[in-house]
Amino acid sequence: MTATHNEVRERLERAGVRYLLAQFADLHGIAKGKLLPLAHLDDLVDPGAGFAGPSIWGTGLPRHGARSEFYGRGVLASAQVLPWQPDTARVVCNGYVAGEPFEGCPRQTLQRVLARLADRGWTLNVGIEPEFFLFTRNAQGQLVAADALDDLDKPSYDLKSLERGPISRCLRALTETLGTLGFDTLQIDHEDAPGQYELNYAYADALTAADRFMLFKLAAHAVAEQHGLMFSLMPKPFADRPGSGLHFHVSITDRDGRAVFAQDGGLSELGRAALGGLLAHAPALTALHAPTVNSYKRLVVGRSLSGTTWAPAHIGWGSNNRTLTARVTAGRIEWRVPDGTTNVYLALAGVAAAFLDGIERKRDPGAPIEEDVYEWPEARFAERGVFTLPQTLGAALDAFEADAGLRAALGAHVSSQFLELKRMEWIEYCRQVSDWEWRQYGAAY
Repeated sequence: MTATHNEVRERLERAGVRYLLAQFADLHGIAKGKLLPLAHLDDLVDPGAGFAGPSIWGTGLPRHGARSEFYGRGVLASAQVLPWQPDTARVVCNGYVAGEPFEGCPRQTLQRVLARLADRGWTLNVGIEPEFFLFTRNAQGQLVAADALDDLDKPSYDLKSLERGPISRCLRALTETLGTLGFDTLQIDHEDAPGQYELNYAYADALTAADRFMLFKLAAHAVAEQHGLMFSLMPKPFADRPGSGLHFHVSITDRDGRAVFAQDGGLSELGRAALGGLLAHAPALTALHAPTVNSYKRLVVGRSLSGTTWAPAHIGWGSNNRTLTARVTAGRIEWRVPDGTTNVYLALAGVAAAFLDGIERKRDPGAPIEEDVYEWPEARFAERGVFTLPQTLGAALDAFEADAGLRAALGAHVSSQFLELKRMEWIEYCRQVSDWEWRQYGAAY
């Protein structure tokens, strides 16, 4: 047993911890794991917590043999006591199979791509902005906005709802919980739809940011349940209300901490090339960043049923322009495509890979667009060479499959399993019969 093990064990024992929650992300980006007694801390580090590999979405592991077992090996430095369950510490895990790092582990996929940046002396920094809904159930069992009085036509930044009853208590409890976990919460606001909110916290390096987002989700679900509410990152819960995004604010610093994208208040040549890579791979990245059927109810082109939209459906960039996929401010790129259903490890791996490709190929992002493209007539998009993101999960998967460079950067195993898993999801959706179809066709034919 190493001194590090002893130090972590003693720290956790002093905090009253008795159990370890070993956590990893499946290919969907959903948290999976096991509960272990603290006495087995060493086992969690090596060989790791054991799982039946085929029982985890997206591993592609066989049902028998040495490679049927998946082990989550704990990263000791990640151990944190859970405020809502103080006898338990969450430990982030990396996936191992047959004693070797698993090529299908999303976290290690991110680590591999980040290592290519590190070879150049660069660190990818990411600020993540979760938008989410807080729900409760009405007498009919339907999910509705948790605040029944939150019914303004334009509730953006509404203070009354933010400060009212269970919403106020839940958001304050979440902020305090996150603070205990080391988050620096910057601000909370009411978003564009009834029951919709946004919480911003300070940026970190990409791997830390990804681990924190997984912890944020764990905390938000737990705190909401404690207050009789349901937390949801679903991109478009209601057709007639705006959807929720998960914007990434991304930048790169060198070994001396200098921002390499920034120059004279705008983008450096390096930043422009990185942005060019992001835009060039935008259609394929959409599969990673908007990976569910529901994602494309948010990324709509044209008139929205909600009456208002910030959907970043058009591929392009501008200075402080929120009507495009990329908004640039002070040498930082806000990538507006992702939503909360993304696997954050794969999503950030895709961003890093696109940056590297853009830099290596010196891709030109084109001129900035300093206009509201929501106001453009259809013909102007063709005139200006502005294309749209894929409008269905199926189309996004086609774009991802066609992007050999991006798939190679992520790895053949992850890419093939992701395509297989998401193709199944798309086909299953297409074969469903909805209430809308019954209303439209049931009595008409």
